[in-house]
Amino acid sequence: MFAGLSERLSSVFDKLTRRGILTESSVDETMREIKIALLEADVALPVVKSFIASVREKAIGEQVIKSISPAQMVVKIVHDELVKLLGESTELNLKQLPSVILMVGLQGSGKTTSSAKLAVRFQKKGKKVLLASLDTYRPAAQDQLAELGVKNNLSVLPIVAGQKPLQITERALREAKAGLYDILILDTAGRLHIDTDMMAEVASVRDMSHPSETLLVVDSLMGQDAVHLAKSFSEKVGITGIVLTRVDGDSRGGAALSMRAVTGCPIQFLGVGEKADALEAFDAKRVADRILGMGDVVGLVETAIEKINQEDAQKTAERMLSGQFNLNDLLDQLRQIEKMGDIQGIMKMIPGLSKIQDKIKDSDLNNQLLKRQQAIILSMTPRERKNPDLLKASRKQRIANGAGVTVNDVNRLLKQYEQMAMVMKKFKKMGPFGMMSMMKKAGQLMGGANPFGGGHNPFGGLPPFK
Repeated sequence: MFAGLSERLSSVFDKLTRRGILTESSVDETMREIKIALLEADVALPVVKSFIASVREKAIGEQVIKSISPAQMVVKIVHDELVKLLGESTELNLKQLPSVILMVGLQGSGKTTSSAKLAVRFQKKGKKVLLASLDTYRPAAQDQLAELGVKNNLSVLPIVAGQKPLQITERALREAKAGLYDILILDTAGRLHIDTDMMAEVASVRDMSHPSETLLVVDSLMGQDAVHLAKSFSEKVGITGIVLTRVDGDSRGGAALSMRAVTGCPIQFLGVGEKADALEAFDAKRVADRILGMGDVVGLVETAIEKINQEDAQKTAERMLSGQFNLNDLLDQLRQIEKMGDIQGIMKMIPGLSKIQDKIKDSDLNNQLLKRQQAIILSMTPRERKNPDLLKASRKQRIANGAGVTVNDVNRLLKQYEQMAMVMKKFKKMGPFGMMSMMKKAGQLMGGANPFGGGHNPFGGLPPFK
């Protein structure tokens, strides 16, 4: 998400930082370029005008013009205004028992999937959740929710043939109270477009269930249509928050940037994939960081904590830092990276890498590569994994045949292993203070040969040892 906008703004700021001094005319030129970038990202025109006016007013202030690094001050102002524009999400109101969450939106927006994702999220936090489908119009809509329930171990209200949405709502409320559920999620029916019947039905369900939260599910790929949709639901039904789906496929991000300003409702969640756990809590600062190419270190750490077995990771780290590093350890590392999700998505969360997105995209750094590398190691015998020095030409050919790759692929993997093993040996000799110094140097370097295969290595080369 925001890839196009991020690239454009990065170019604008690179040009700005090359200026020795900052004048009012150079600020105006920058504002024009930012305005074009936002409009190309499909941000609503009134929102763009207000944003630019606010940034310009602050950017031409005397404190900015006379500061040591005026260009950096402008970047900070843009960042702060983006955070303000996006608006911080608020805690969901879940004090009532059971708390009812009403999911509304058009057909095909991802309501049913988002309902299940939300239930999974709450369940992980120890909440007892009940799901109920009120969609009696779309074929197999209720069956879809039931299947998601079985797949993710969620409680779903049983289907009773012939019942209308209000009857299902009444039954769901009774079951939620009797079963002592903390949260009841009502998945309402949608239409292909806004119509009077849909709005009237949603309003009736709202009046009967008295929801603590009414969340509008919107497909971010709709662009400005998503903003108009949110405005209509806000006016006719009343919404308390927004769930943006398919943001992983939206490179512009105009809907997210316009939504809060137009509706006054916070974006609460972002759907970032098809899996049950692919639902992120919205954080304006972290989104602004991504837009401006500052990465998302917090998000990266959260993903690692959630997906990686910390005990196993600790044991592997201890072995590596003690100088004991073999191909079994490399296999563990590859598996842990794969658990974190799409590798190119992970790399975009690392500060500084946004400027080389094209090189990342053109390289072969992806999850298929991780699988191929794992296949190579798994084609080795246990003895070969523990002692890679045994791997001569005939063994390499056998391994390549077993993994369905070339001998060159095997050699690349072994080269990667040798580089990592060398680093681990250096770590052991340097001690804790030396390690800290080395890590600091490593963070300043970019470039180098790509141990993963063809193309540029965006992870950077290793620093020289002195």
